[in-house]
Amino acid sequence: MSDSKTAVEVLFVPMLAERLDEVVAIEQRAYAHPWNRTNFLDSLQSGNQAQLLMAGDVLLGYFVAMPGVDEVHLLNITVAPQYQGQGWSRVMLDALTLWARGQSAQWLWLEVRVGNLRAMRVYEAHGYKRVGQRKEYYPSGHGQREDAVVMGLRL
Repeated sequence: MSDSKTAVEVLFVPMLAERLDEVVAIEQRAYAHPWNRTNFLDSLQSGNQAQLLMAGDVLLGYFVAMPGVDEVHLLNITVAPQYQGQGWSRVMLDALTLWARGQSAQWLWLEVRVGNLRAMRVYEAHGYKRVGQRKEYYPSGHGQREDAVVMGLRL
């Protein structure tokens, strides 16, 4: 996005396979242990809800969520590193919440690395509560694993 004062429409569009190169590039910049192209393709082929947050032609971020019986599980939410700290994760969480309610979900669930305090603060500010912990859930390098905090939001 430019620094000019020109308004740019921000909207959600479905994540399609044609955009995965751009998505994977952001994923690799954002995380030490990113999803790969196959992870995204599998999610798309499974019928998961996958949305891109666009500002004109600029990809700000994306989320992937898996619907279940009376619940939705957030699998991935990412803001491109250069747009972090601008409130875009809250915009995506709001959109996810609206979509989940439209699916008659009663709960939204997610896991977050125990060391990702910034993300936990965002989720807590959005109303998510810590409900548990999964031991050694995430890879953390050098053969080590990192616990995940399980968080839930009652809709």
